Amino acid sequence: MRPAQARAFALAGSAALAAAALAACGGGDGSDSGGGGGEITWAISSGWESWNENTADGNNSYLHQALSPAATTLGDFGPDAEWVYNDALLAQAPELTSESPLTVTYTLNENAQWSDGEPFGVDDFTYLWYQMSGDEAKCDQAACLPASTDWGANVASIEETADNVITMTYVDGYLDPEWQYLQSPMYPAHIAEANGFTDWKTDPAVMGESATWFAENPPTWGTGPYTPVDAAAGNYVAYEPNENYQGSVEPALDKLTMKVVEGTEAIITELRQGSIDGAWPSEFSQEELDKVEGDSAITTEVYKGSIWIHIDTNTNNRFLGDEALRQAVFTAIDNEDIIAKAYPDTDVAPRRNHFFDSESEYFTDALGETDPQQGSGDADAANALLEEAGYTTGDTLTTPDGEPVTLTFRYGEGDATRTLIGELVQASLAEIGIDVTLTAIPDGELGTVLTEGDFDLVVYGWSGTPAFTTAPQQYFGSESSSNFGKYTLEGLDEAIAKVRSTTDIAESAQFANEVEAMVVPAAFTLPLFDEPQSTLYNNGTLAGIVPNGNSQAGPMWNIQEWQPA
Repeated sequence: MRPAQARAFALAGSAALAAAALAACGGGDGSDSGGGGGEITWAISSGWESWNENTADGNNSYLHQALSPAATTLGDFGPDAEWVYNDALLAQAPELTSESPLTVTYTLNENAQWSDGEPFGVDDFTYLWYQMSGDEAKCDQAACLPASTDWGANVASIEETADNVITMTYVDGYLDPEWQYLQSPMYPAHIAEANGFTDWKTDPAVMGESATWFAENPPTWGTGPYTPVDAAAGNYVAYEPNENYQGSVEPALDKLTMKVVEGTEAIITELRQGSIDGAWPSEFSQEELDKVEGDSAITTEVYKGSIWIHIDTNTNNRFLGDEALRQAVFTAIDNEDIIAKAYPDTDVAPRRNHFFDSESEYFTDALGETDPQQGSGDADAANALLEEAGYTTGDTLTTPDGEPVTLTFRYGEGDATRTLIGELVQASLAEIGIDVTLTAIPDGELGTVLTEGDFDLVVYGWSGTPAFTTAPQQYFGSESSSNFGKYTLEGLDEAIAKVRSTTDIAESAQFANEVEAMVVPAAFTLPLFDEPQSTLYNNGTLAGIVPNGNSQAGPMWNIQEWQPA
């Protein structure tokens, strides 16, 4: 989601949009050397097109990583899955002050401010609400295009009710067991006003124009430990220490550059050469990690993260609009074979639920209840489904109207694992007579491909956190701009609404699994596996790295604690 799931939403590139979906062309700021003396270069595996994380096309893990040093979020999940509030902005953890209506108060750090010295406050909360509201009266939705409206659409008011106290009141009847996890990045209202959008509060067209402006212009501000001083979209962001940082840990690096380096192989090469200091590769490759196994200067950590890979269908496709065909396609795909070839001799296992992994106390084996079994690679069962639905099976699958079924499969260019998945899906579907064309997604263009629905089948990942309640709406809500396959089912929106109709987390999880029981048989998206994660860094130049599989920022979650070695 960005985002299991949950900040305010999941990231695609994950994500949100899925974090590990792509590897791509490299780039940089002209500085090809790694750190030393407090100057650090950190690699990001893929580029990005938009600078606004809160839009559907900007909601991806790579942009989130690139902006982490300046990030304006209220908190994050630590390695132990416990929520940690951001003390640069908040004086204490958020408080639930009422359940009817649901009311949450945020007590600000009395010195909370942006890097330009302007105060951080109620207008910044309000600006985020307007963009994420899904309400045409607050923001032109064609321009705001929020990645998720699950939070914003349910806010009734945001007010400063006392000095440094922000009170957020939700609409009557709305409840949320994860009320404390507001994690969406914030954009400075005063910067919008300084750039001509003074009427953003009263004119939804102006509000939309300001959101577009934030998408098109690299930030020169932040509330994090570092401030952007130079940037190029999809290429790099260079930072210097934020002199107005209000967090309890002072930034220790003199300069930090987040630089795109394409793929794990290139990352390993540059790390060994000393041109970068570390990375959180989007693609897990044991073969590449083995190249630095004996290098005492490089620390490598492998761990389970929150990125999970899936194959999505586009129901606007003239073939995939048919549920029987989608079910057959998912039945013919052999997930065990994909995992065996992508991760030989590992304990990677199939993922069998969209919202909960197998270690969650709320996990149910939703895919295990499908008949025939989705992801089983059972071509005979797939053909039986198709024949019952009136298709003609054989070397060429034809519809009941006699049209040959052909599909295009999209995957991240340069990502070996996604490429392999495409090739194996192509071979599996050939067994039931479907001709599949493989078409790579160029680096940095995943968001555009997804939001434009430019795919029949697509593989990517969602990057989330231990929270889950926003995921059902983001993935499957009929009005969600992150519902890229345009999935609809009678009663589904009503079932999704129940997930955030309680403050009881177990009851909410039950409602999420009821949503799961509806969407899995419809064969909208096929979960494949939770992708292993790795973090690598030069321990001779960089210290303080703490890998974190629960954060959408990964090892950047504690970037204020990074130090020169």
